[in-house]
Amino acid sequence: MATVNWGKLGRYPPWPGKIVSPPKDLKKPRGKKCHFVKFFGTEDHAWIKVEQLKPYHAHKEEMIKINKGKRFQQAVDSVEDFLKKAKGKEQVWGLSVNTDCTLCEPVKDDPHFHHFLLSQSEKVRGSMLLTELGEASLSLPYEINSVDLIVKDTGSTSIQAADSTAINGSITPTDKRIGFLGLGLMGSGIVSNLLKMGHVVTVWNRTAEKCDLFIQEGARLGRTPAEVASMCDITFSCVSDPKAARDLVLGPSGVLQGIRPGKCYVEMSTVDPETITELSQVITSRGGRFLEAPVAGSQQLSNDGMLVILAAGDRTVYEDCSSCFQAMGKTSFFLGEAGNAARMMLILNMVQGSFMATIAEGLTLAQATGQSQQTFLDILCQGQMASTFVDQKCQNILQGNFKPDYYLKHIQKDLRLAISMGDMANHPTPMAAAANEVYKRAKALDQSDNDISAVYRAYIH
Repeated sequence: MATVNWGKLGRYPPWPGKIVSPPKDLKKPRGKKCHFVKFFGTEDHAWIKVEQLKPYHAHKEEMIKINKGKRFQQAVDSVEDFLKKAKGKEQVWGLSVNTDCTLCEPVKDDPHFHHFLLSQSEKVRGSMLLTELGEASLSLPYEINSVDLIVKDTGSTSIQAADSTAINGSITPTDKRIGFLGLGLMGSGIVSNLLKMGHVVTVWNRTAEKCDLFIQEGARLGRTPAEVASMCDITFSCVSDPKAARDLVLGPSGVLQGIRPGKCYVEMSTVDPETITELSQVITSRGGRFLEAPVAGSQQLSNDGMLVILAAGDRTVYEDCSSCFQAMGKTSFFLGEAGNAARMMLILNMVQGSFMATIAEGLTLAQATGQSQQTFLDILCQGQMASTFVDQKCQNILQGNFKPDYYLKHIQKDLRLAISMGDMANHPTPMAAAANEVYKRAKALDQSDNDISAVYRAYIH
C-alpha cells in the first residue's frame, strides 16, 4: 500500500493523504481492514478502508479532472511540496524514497491531532458565550466539530470541547449497539455518519427499501421497531410529527414492546413537549431510560455531520450518546428535564420559519416595485443579516430550485406547535401566526414536499 494515496470517505470526494501511525489510545474500527490517513491541506485524520485507497501518482490526473475546487488544489500543492521535500532528503542522504513503501509517520505529537475546535470564549455578564468558529474550521471537507454545551441547574452555561478532530477517525465509537428508526431527510445523514464513525447500527424504516443503501454500508436490518429496541442498547428515532412519534412507540410492534430495564430510547423528532412527556413516561414505566434530542439543521448539515443537538431528560443517556452526537453534530446542548429540548426546538424553528417567510416577502415586494431581486440579495448579503442560510435560500428561489433541504410541511407543523405552546403559556405569537398563514397558503398550492423556501410561491400566486 502506498504511503501517499487518494482516500475516499463516505460521500465525500477522494482527497490526497498519507498513511500514518494512529495514536496509541485510538482504537481501530472493528471488522474493517483499514489504514489511518492524514489528509493534506486539512490536517484531518480518518480510518479509511483499504478498498477506498488508491496510489497517488497512478490516479493523480484522473482525480484532478474531477475535482476543481480551490481547497482541493491547495491539498494537491501540499502533496507535491511534501514529495519534493522527500526527494530533497533522498538527494542529500543518498536514500531511496519511494511513495509506495509502507513507512508510517507517527502522529501522536501532531498539534493538529489533539486540539480543541473552540478557538476562544468570552464572559459576558457572568455567562459564557461561544464565539463563532473560524472559517477554516467550518470549511474543511471532512470536519465535524464537536463542542458540548451543558446548561446547569444554576442557569449558567459551561463549555466542554471534545478532544476530537472529527474527520471521523479520532472519535472512538461507543461499544453499545445502536438502533435507528426513520431514514428521512435528517435520519439518512445521521445514520451515514454513525456508520462512518464505526458504530454498530441496526436500522428500520417504514418504507423498507430506504434501508438498502445503509445495509450496503454495514448497517443491520431490523424487521420492526420493537425488534430494533430489543436488540439494541440505545435506539434513536427521527420521524415527521407527534403522531408518527407516538405510533412508533405505542403502535403495533412498536418500540415499547422491545423496551426492557436499562434500554435507552432517544427521541430526535421535532414534536411538542406534551408528546415528549407522554413518551418519557411510558418508556420509563418499563424500566427504560429516555432522552429527547431534536436537531437543528437541514439535510445538507445532516449529511455533513454538522447538526446542532438539543438534549434533555436522562443525563446518563446523554453521556452514553457522546460518540453518537460527535458523529452527527458539531455542537450539543443538555437542557435539563425532558420537554425543554422540544420547547427550545420549536422556538428556534418558529424564528427560522418566520424569517424565511419575511425574506420571501421582501423578494416579491422588490419585484412588484420594479427592483432587481438579485441586487436585493447582493445588498442583503453585505449587511448584518448576511448568512449562508439567506444566500442559499434566496439563490434557490431565484433559480426556481425548491428541492427539499427541510420540508415546507414540517416548518409549518413547527410553527403550529409553537403557536399552541405560546397559547398554553399565555404568550402572544403574532409574527409566527402571520407566517403560519403564509405557509398554509403555500401548502394549498401543493408546496408541502418542497423546501421551506417554496413559501415564496405563496406570494406570487
